[in-house]
Amino acid sequence: MNLVTLLPFIVLIGAMFLMTRSAKKKQQAAAQMRDHMVPGTGVRTIGGMYATVKEIGDDTVTLEVAPGVHAIFAKNAIGAVLEDAEYNRIVHGTGDDLTIDTPVVPDDASSLTLDKDADKDADKDADKPEGEAPKLDLGKKDEPEAGEPKADASDDAEPKDGKADGEAGTK
Repeated sequence: MNLVTLLPFIVLIGAMFLMTRSAKKKQQAAAQMRDHMVPGTGVRTIGGMYATVKEIGDDTVTLEVAPGVHAIFAKNAIGAVLEDAEYNRIVHGTGDDLTIDTPVVPDDASSLTLDKDADKDADKDADKPEGEAPKLDLGKKDEPEAGEPKADASDDAEPKDGKADGEAGTK
């Protein structure tokens, strides 16, 4: 046989060897991580649930998911063993003190703008009675009410082709 004919098979076998080797390493690392579990350790299951280890059996682990609520899981269902600081930060919301020189961000962006026109508008709105809301300007011109003439006379003119809407022969 020719070497060129065997080359694809050799490459395929080499790729399979490398993939199985990395998978075995990941399994060994996961098993070693699970061996470091002790009662009182915080863990995350493969389903994303955080709990505290209460008892460790041969193939199972008893987890406390809430005070007084225990659940039995397979050891293989443990996705990560967490350090105490990380577990407390995630589950209890406690962590580092964030009050050191961090800027305070307001809840709304209106206090971040330095718009002087907004201050004038606020003064105008203060003169209005309490029950009346300020009128919003959305960039549209006010439409005349029923019975009032339109401001622009070009809108009332006949169409350029001389036909009004609804007449026969219009397109």
